[in-house]
Parts: sequence; structure tokens; C-alpha cells
Amino acid sequence: MNIVSSTAETASASKYLQQLCKHFAHKVPAEWDTKRGEVSFPFGICRMEATESRLMIRCETDESHKMARMKSVIDSHIERFAWREKLKLHWQSEE
Repeated sequence: MNIVSSTAETASASKYLQQLCKHFAHKVPAEWDTKRGEVSFPFGICRMEATESRLMIRCETDESHKMARMKSVIDSHIERFAWREKLKLHWQSEE
């Protein structure tokens, strides 16, 4: 299993979590509330957790080549939804 995670400092963590999950739910299975979310992409699973000041994202794939796609999809959407803050995720491998 390939696992990466990232944490973004933001007072809008819950808002972004819900925006991401709702957006992805138009094409893939997604479940969420104000504090947790999970999106099942064809190339892996993305789990998110929001606190008052942080958005934590953890992605899992079964094959390493799928991770680049996963990170690219999450990065591009976070940049679009959080453009005012210019959030940039810094991924850490959990291997």
C-alpha cells in the first residue's frame, strides 16, 4: 500500500473538506460531514479530517504509479477552491 498525507493550516478546513467531497461526489463515491470525508477514486482512497485550524488529507493507493494522479487531482482542486489563501499541499510519504 502506498500512503501519503498532507496538512494545510487554514481556518476554512471544514469548508474545503465539504467543498472537495461534494465536488468529487458528482463523479465518484464520497461521504462526508463537517469534520471527516472519504472519497473513493478509481485509483485510490482519499480521507480528510478538518479541525478549526487544519485540513488533514491522507491518500492510499495500491500501486505507486497511481499516487501521482491522486496527488495531482487533490492539489489542483485545493488550489482552485482555496485560491484566496493560496494553499499548497506538501505531501509526506507514510511508507
